Amino acid sequence: MTDALIAKFRAIHARAPEIIARAPGRIEFIGNHTDYNGGSVLGAAIDRSAWVGLARRSDGRRRFASDTHSDVVEPQAGAFDRLTGSHSWVNYPLGILVAMRDSGLKIPAGFDYLAVSNVPLGAGLSSSAAIELSSCMAFLEAAGETISREALVALGKRAENEFVGVPCGILDQGVSGFGRKDHLVYIDCRGPRFKTVPLPAGPSFWVFNTHSKHALVDGLYAARHSECMEAARVIGVPLLVDASPAMLAAAEGRLSRPAYKRARHVIDEIARVEQAVEALGAGDLAAVGKLLFASHRSSRTWFENTSPELDFLVDSLESEKGVYGARLTGGGFGGAAMALASDAFGEKGAGRIADAYLEKFGARPDVLHARAEDGASLVT
Repeated sequence: MTDALIAKFRAIHARAPEIIARAPGRIEFIGNHTDYNGGSVLGAAIDRSAWVGLARRSDGRRRFASDTHSDVVEPQAGAFDRLTGSHSWVNYPLGILVAMRDSGLKIPAGFDYLAVSNVPLGAGLSSSAAIELSSCMAFLEAAGETISREALVALGKRAENEFVGVPCGILDQGVSGFGRKDHLVYIDCRGPRFKTVPLPAGPSFWVFNTHSKHALVDGLYAARHSECMEAARVIGVPLLVDASPAMLAAAEGRLSRPAYKRARHVIDEIARVEQAVEALGAGDLAAVGKLLFASHRSSRTWFENTSPELDFLVDSLESEKGVYGARLTGGGFGGAAMALASDAFGEKGAGRIADAYLEKFGARPDVLHARAEDGASLVT
């Protein structure tokens, strides 16, 4: 992809990039909607990434281009307003510049920019975090700034929360930033604190992208966030990570039914993350798989963020030889399902699942085979 980026950069900007940075997409392994509730989560940086090329300019102009849009976007000099319509993708790198500036960091005055990516869009693999972190590393290099890895992912999250306007937790940026080959990333979101957890040798990830999305997905995500905050407030804790099952049971009569259901999922899911870490340490992939299936059932019953397409995929995967476990990955309400599987599943198993889905829904899901890869890095 580096050669392709350089060639496209030359075609658009008539020169080569001075700086190239990359950051991977991510799989949410287990820990659905736990991050903004202060809980823990496990994710994997994958071998699909976004690359950003940058060349400084002396005239203060900022020219943004990408491999998914035909036009070059040039905001007015000195302007940092959110963009709309076909230019809205620029809000991800633009938000990083604003987050850097507001954090007291220098930002490059002018530049030519190009982003290319092989992270599938709309598949719950956080292509947005990949763009944010690769952009951030390129901008920091161009401005001569050096920051910690923790500060890097915090800038990405700040850009997404405050500029793009998505109330995500630290999962996406944290996993993209702290990924390590053949490892999962464990995040205690209260710190946040990050560590890597080795994956036992053998299994890999299969992602099935349904291309289905609930029409009101943004509003539904915000509603779930609000219901979780309501539950914490009624229970009397700062965040749901501080609530126990007994505390939830005691508050059930004072909670709205939606708030109770969201809290039930989150509290149980945080416990499943910790159990998964223990099972991974013991090399017990069967136990890990059971936790993945339990996570999906909880999302379906209590958090209500699955879909008929996702439920069909997970139910079908449960009967496949070589599949340890499966669940939705990402925010839900459509998107993708993820399976942890051995080589016994392979291309043939994935093909059977895709064929069954086609017969059921009249369309074939995109199938992605992925492995855990290293996190964001400066290439040149």
